[in-house]
Amino acid sequence: MQKIRKGDKVVILTGKDKGRSGEVLQVMPKEDRAVVRGINVVKRHQRQSASQEAGIVTKEASIHLSNIAIADPKDGKPTRIGFKIDGDKKVRVAKRSGVSIDG
Repeated sequence: MQKIRKGDKVVILTGKDKGRSGEVLQVMPKEDRAVVRGINVVKRHQRQSASQEAGIVTKEASIHLSNIAIADPKDGKPTRIGFKIDGDKKVRVAKRSGVSIDG
């Protein structure tokens, strides 16, 4: 089970976007990277094709998982993740406050 998943609210720990937060759009577990909405925005020059126009396009680039942390559901500050067995389900729990992240 992964600690960071698509749809999670995360806080950036290092880099040019340090301290900012956003929602995870995509997780790439094999590369240990994630794409976060509005974070690590880069500009790319794009050639014209049948479906899209030419020009400079801004889009989010991936960021390494070690540089992001889940935002605590209680106060929004970065927290680590633990796991707890709740009945027959394994749920993610914020180490900072003990609040369940799933559901």
